[in-house]
Amino acid sequence: MKAAFYKEKGKFELGEGKVVVPGPGEVRLDVAYCGVCGTDVHIFHGVMDKRVNPPQTIGHEASAVVAEVGEGVTNVKVGYKVAVRPLRFGEPHPFDKGHAHVGKNLKFIGIDSEGAFQNSWTVPAYTLHQLPDGLSLEHGAFIEPLAVACHDVKIGRVKSGENTLVIGGGPIGTLIAYVLKEKGANVIVSEVNEARLKMLSELGFQTINPLKENLVDRISELTEEKMIDCAFEVSGSAPGVKTMTEVVNVRGRIVMVAIHGGEPKPVDLFKFFWSEIELLGARLYEEDDYEEAIRIAASGNIPFSKLITSKNTLDNIQQIFEEIDQNPAGMKYLIDCQA
Repeated sequence: MKAAFYKEKGKFELGEGKVVVPGPGEVRLDVAYCGVCGTDVHIFHGVMDKRVNPPQTIGHEASAVVAEVGEGVTNVKVGYKVAVRPLRFGEPHPFDKGHAHVGKNLKFIGIDSEGAFQNSWTVPAYTLHQLPDGLSLEHGAFIEPLAVACHDVKIGRVKSGENTLVIGGGPIGTLIAYVLKEKGANVIVSEVNEARLKMLSELGFQTINPLKENLVDRISELTEEKMIDCAFEVSGSAPGVKTMTEVVNVRGRIVMVAIHGGEPKPVDLFKFFWSEIELLGARLYEEDDYEEAIRIAASGNIPFSKLITSKNTLDNIQQIFEEIDQNPAGMKYLIDCQA
């Protein structure tokens, strides 16, 4: 059984994995496709070595086919196509107020424990969501990041007809734009990479390159001075943080999607006071976000094939991660875990 192991900073290695027989409440999967997440790239760069346990199989944006079920499993059967919601909740804590997906004892499957870059993967049955017949396993690998986008938009309380801005047109930003479109919002995407801007324009989105245009003035023009009802900061950059407070209107909302690690970035707090702006954190997803993601994916309204930069196999996992580092315009890289 093939498995790809993260060994150390900048190094993956293909090796022999272990088929784990599912215990009570568990399911063994034949992994079909697994997308490469930005978190996986951070692991490859060695910045999460205190959390992962090398040599470890990582990966979590997975679609799969149920191969074997453990005792007491009733939600899926052998042969079902599924997407995996890779969260292990742990013991409830009073701090969480019932929100286990961001709980103190949350563990992320594929980071804190073995992940999907392998032929066979055993996970808790509750993590599985059945995919409809009309949705391919290839496109099923988008359900996890699409659920992130659904959760972000839900947190933003976006309504039909509202003006929205996505700051950062990478994989998650693009999926947020599609979910916003699904909600009937007016969508603008701010992005600095010309290749991504070209792709987003061809996909039908209104785009702005803030390096070439005055973003605030352009948004004022596009919205007839109404400005933005809800902005999504997905860039993880200091200019993105500066922009988010400049474009929202009175009682506008800002959803913080990006992980802003490293040095703190200055935020204009006066504007929160002056216009009664809301700043909302959004992390991961809940069960209903997965179900919405599956519904949207099955509708055919997102051209997933156009968002796939590359498809490759486990044998070439080192090459895949090196290519991602060399291609800042890349979108979604998929790994075929059975080929």
